[in-house]
Amino acid sequence: MAKSETAQNRVTPSAESIAAAARTAAKKGLPPVHLWNPEFCGNLDMRIARDGTWFYLGTPIGRKPLVRLFSTILRRDGDSYFLVTPVEKVGITVDDAPFVAVDFEVEGEKREQLITFLTNVDDLATAGPDHPIRVERDPETGEPSPYVLVRDRLEALIDRKSFYRLVEIGTHEDVNGESWFGVWSGGAFFPIIPSLDLESG
Repeated sequence: MAKSETAQNRVTPSAESIAAAARTAAKKGLPPVHLWNPEFCGNLDMRIARDGTWFYLGTPIGRKPLVRLFSTILRRDGDSYFLVTPVEKVGITVDDAPFVAVDFEVEGEKREQLITFLTNVDDLATAGPDHPIRVERDPETGEPSPYVLVRDRLEALIDRKSFYRLVEIGTHEDVNGESWFGVWSGGAFFPIIPSLDLESG
């Protein structure tokens, strides 16, 4: 999926300096990264793998509080991802989605249902019109890749165990004259797979 621009030259800002700026900005909740427009400083050797692991200089970042801190200043512009502070903007590589939805809770039933996802960086997102669920299917294998929008165009890949749980609470609904299997949350129905494909599978 989306990746940052190809890294060419390593940049002056380090992960340490970015983290220090993020700590200052994050003292009052999520920083308003959408309001900041610093100069682009180049690309940082930082990567988020498909399983949600963050790497810096090729080494996994093992401290969850530090990963959480970086996640609060993550921004997506177009198909590229950046860490943004009031004075710096550096590109990073994202293999798939920047977050992973590792669990969810359900309140209510059927059309009154609310599904609230928890991500690997402790964000919460209740699926609905503002936080839609979408499913991409591999054109060759048909393997589904489900996502939920967390915030500001940043999605979480729903992990396999959570996706199986979603399927358990799914239902069939008519979508533009075609029957789809999917889930309700926040008053919206999110199609997962055409009913005919599910039955034939």
